[in-house]
Amino acid sequence: MQPPHPHTLVRDHTIYACVMGSRAFGLATDDSDTDRRGVFLAPTELFWRFEKPPTHVEGPAEEQFGWELERFCHLALRANPNILECLHSPLVEHVDATGRELLALRGAFLSRQAHETFARYALGQRKKLDADVRTHGAPRWKHAMHLLRLLMSCRDLLRTGTLIVDVGDQREPLLAVKRGEVPWTQVESWMARLATEAEEAAHRSPLPPEPDRARVEDFVVRTRRASALQTVSALQTASDLQTVSAHQAASGLQAVQTDPDDEVVQGIVRGRVLRQH
Repeated sequence: MQPPHPHTLVRDHTIYACVMGSRAFGLATDDSDTDRRGVFLAPTELFWRFEKPPTHVEGPAEEQFGWELERFCHLALRANPNILECLHSPLVEHVDATGRELLALRGAFLSRQAHETFARYALGQRKKLDADVRTHGAPRWKHAMHLLRLLMSCRDLLRTGTLIVDVGDQREPLLAVKRGEVPWTQVESWMARLATEAEEAAHRSPLPPEPDRARVEDFVVRTRRASALQTVSALQTASDLQTVSAHQAASGLQAVQTDPDDEVVQGIVRGRVLRQH
């Protein structure tokens, strides 16, 4: 039996799906794409093969990307900004019982480690913007807008202990940056101020020092076990059906062989009883 196609895993085993990007951030305009993200749960039996199921899948639709549950949780425990924001999207398109358990664990992934990972990601983006300014005299303004949004998100998460994806009343100032209406020097100052505020918030954040890894791991193990038990149950049901069928066939054969009036039984041909002489 061949393992299922990755797109089949997404279609048949998605536990959580949402819209991300500008639409989730409250920054969408008429030409914005619809970025879809999700989490799928590969059946446990697929891990019994030499060829393991994929950790992530692009598609099947355009602008769609999904992670296998274990990989998703691993990245979330490391405070990956994209993953944490995916968990907090206000635009949920699909969620099943397992997905609701995952959403109930959102707080377990949050910790002060978010400051380091968000800041590291922001620094990488800032270097790209500076390179654009040196090469072209201006940054890619859309990227500058999203970097500002990320810095705001990090600061507010550290201050409040809650991750809010939608930018709220910062929509218009951020879109002005995207349109190139704000001088780069002013944008630089804004970025520096947000970074400083995030650094200050990290020292007195209500978030725990580390995520609750044990709680998340328990969820993954329970979910894997439940999937395995479903497989075993299905195999047992199929085996029982085969046993019953074989028993019925054997019982029918035995009835024919032990009938005391063999001549009458042998006279049954295609549903007709032949008259005995």
